[in-house]
Amino acid sequence: MNLVARLIAAFSVALAAPAVSAADARQDYREQWPLQLSSPQAGAYRLMLGEAQYRSAVSPRLADVQVFNAQGQALPSALLSADQPLAQAAQWQSLPWFPLPARAGGAGDDLQLLTERNTDGSVRRVEARLGRSVGTADPGGWLVDASALRSSVQALRLDWQASAALQVRVRVDASDDLRDWQRVADEVPLVDLQHDGRRLQQRRIEIRRQAKYFRILPVAGDALPALSAVQAERVPPAQAIQWQWRSLTGTAGTRGEFEYTLDGRFPVAQADIATADNSVVQWTLLSRDDPGQPWQVRAGPWVAYQLQDTAARRQSQAQSLAVATRDRYWKLAASQGQGGVAPTLKLGYQPEALVFLSQGEPPFSVAAGSVRAARIDAPVGTVIAQLREQQGAQWQPALATVQGPAQPLGGDAAVQPVRDWKRWLLWGLLVLGVLVVGGFAVSLLRQTPR
Repeated sequence: MNLVARLIAAFSVALAAPAVSAADARQDYREQWPLQLSSPQAGAYRLMLGEAQYRSAVSPRLADVQVFNAQGQALPSALLSADQPLAQAAQWQSLPWFPLPARAGGAGDDLQLLTERNTDGSVRRVEARLGRSVGTADPGGWLVDASALRSSVQALRLDWQASAALQVRVRVDASDDLRDWQRVADEVPLVDLQHDGRRLQQRRIEIRRQAKYFRILPVAGDALPALSAVQAERVPPAQAIQWQWRSLTGTAGTRGEFEYTLDGRFPVAQADIATADNSVVQWTLLSRDDPGQPWQVRAGPWVAYQLQDTAARRQSQAQSLAVATRDRYWKLAASQGQGGVAPTLKLGYQPEALVFLSQGEPPFSVAAGSVRAARIDAPVGTVIAQLREQQGAQWQPALATVQGPAQPLGGDAAVQPVRDWKRWLLWGLLVLGVLVVGGFAVSLLRQTPR
């Protein structure tokens, strides 16, 4: 972790040099929220934005959401969408494993396994035969049962009990039937070293595939440690990302059209409709960010229905927007043009992540809502890429969460349009000059010619 902290600190100074000399810029924002860090010395963090930050922001690009330190300096940060890997927490699941007997020096690589399975297909007991016994208690490898997983395995993480220094190499084979094996990783180092109060460990094995069983075997006769646990890093499916919904009440406009106003800069990507009674209507969804702009079609036309009977309530599926948008104003247009009560418009979004690098003294806070300040996304991806080279592809920034209510900063004045007094003064001088010239012209015309 010391290497990670030094690398992050170096990038933080380089990326945020302009912010170091800047004064407290938080007064340009409407309000702020204190942050709590899951790991105070992590150096890099990810903050999942909440409803309060979206409602306070006014920028169409969400550029007025920024993280500050205790001195009021803006920290290097970048906004990531919900489907990007850094926006999601790693998912780890413990797996059952079985020790394999040690191999003789001249034995081949064929593994003969006698297994007992449960009714669900998982392994209950394994009897392995790998060459002749060498008369040692050290394991000859491990068999990992991943048959309970329904998704791909990104990596395996091993935990062991080692009192002495450890540096071995292993290979990993995968199989779905315990008979045919395929090599998925080779010459993977496992390291556990300690010196001068510091510890260096490498416990992760990259897999990136789906299989029911994995066997981990030593390379070149290396002695393996006593394994205590095996965990699998699962690849989270896209549909696992939680959706948030905003329910809007509309007002009737032109016959068959209903208008709605969204109370924040939410990245809307889905839309749904709810009515108080059974209905079947073909709708078109439109939006715009300014009342003076033309409407833009976002979804449809599609048939939205809602049917309630004695058994259950059935309704149509939500519609996905071609492009996520943060527009404020929305409109539903019915193809039949019928009037009546405005249906409830439900807009769905997935919270985004603001990834930032620590700099200066805590506590840190996130501020939102400004028409004068704008966040410039720092190249945080470069930092993350280098850290993953050092720590492994599974490395992610630590988690930061909002703790406590909003604290006022500049208030509503921070989101009021800035008046350009210089522009108005120049226009005034121009009009005054025109009036003066006009006055001279009129006076000359009124003079009697000689």
